[in-house]
Amino acid sequence: MSGGLTRFGALYDAAVTRFGGRARPGAARDALWLTVVERSPVSDDVVSLRFGGTALPPWQPGCHVDLHLPSGLRRQYSLCGDPSDDTYRIAVRAVGAGSREVQALRVGDRVQVRGPRNAFPFAGLGPVLFVAGGIGITPILPMVHEAARRGLDWRLVHRGRSALLDELPPGDVDVRPHRGGTLLDGAAPDGAVYCCGPAAMLDQVRSEFSSRWLHFERFSPPPVSGSPFTVELRRSGVSLAVPADRSALDVIRDFRPSVAYSCRQGFCGTCEVGGVRICVDRPTGDRLVLEDL
Repeated sequence: MSGGLTRFGALYDAAVTRFGGRARPGAARDALWLTVVERSPVSDDVVSLRFGGTALPPWQPGCHVDLHLPSGLRRQYSLCGDPSDDTYRIAVRAVGAGSREVQALRVGDRVQVRGPRNAFPFAGLGPVLFVAGGIGITPILPMVHEAARRGLDWRLVHRGRSALLDELPPGDVDVRPHRGGTLLDGAAPDGAVYCCGPAAMLDQVRSEFSSRWLHFERFSPPPVSGSPFTVELRRSGVSLAVPADRSALDVIRDFRPSVAYSCRQGFCGTCEVGGVRICVDRPTGDRLVLEDL
C-alpha cells in the first residue's frame, strides 16, 4: 500500500470512529416496538414506510434495522431517511415473501424492530464515488445527503430501475437505466467508492477496482467456499455433513427448517448459536459442535 493510501486509511478509520463507529456483527440493541406512521408508494414495486416510537436510538448513514415480522420472518432494511428525523424510514421493493409482508403493513400497525446497526459505515471524507443498483440506492441516499451537507466532492452512478432518485440533492448524478460501460469512471485515484447493489454489479465494481478504497453492501450472500466439515447438534443428538459449497445454516435448515436466520452474511446475529454465526462461520478443524441445537 502506498504512503498516500496509508494516510487515507488512517483518516478513514478515525473518521468512521467519530462519525458513528464500526459495526460489530451480531451486536443488536434491545427490541423496540414501533408503529407505522406513514406509508407511501415510491414506484410500481417500491413502498416507503416510516416507523415512529419514543426515544428512537440515533443512527448514521449506512445503518440498517431488523424487522421481526408477524409471520416470524426477519428481514433487514437500510434506513434511507434523515438521521435528524424522529422516525425511521425504509423503502422496500417486492422481491419475496418477507418484502411483500412488509409492504402489506398499514399505518397504525406495530412491528418489533432491532437496531439500528451499521455494517456499511460512511466516513464522511471526500472525494467519493457512490455506485447504486436499483433499490441499492437506499443506504446510499443518506450518504449522498451527508456528503452534500459537508461540501464533499461527490459523484453518484445509478444503474437499473429508479426509485428515490428525485430525493437526491443537486450534484453530479449519472443515471443509467441499462447495463453497460464502466462504473468507476470519474472516480478520484485517492478517493473512496461506496457501492450497494446486486451481485453482478458488485462483481463488476470489484473487477474495475484498483487502488481506491472500496466499501460495499450486498443484496444477497456471497457464494460459499471453504473446506467440508461436520456439524454436531449436541441437543438433537445428530451430526450433519457440511460440504465445501454450503454453509452450516444451509445444512441445518434441511434438518430443522424452523431455525432462525435472516441476512445470511454474518452481520445481523439472527442465526448465532453459542457465539457461532452458522450462516458464515466454519471451524478451523473438521468438526463444529453446537450445544444448543
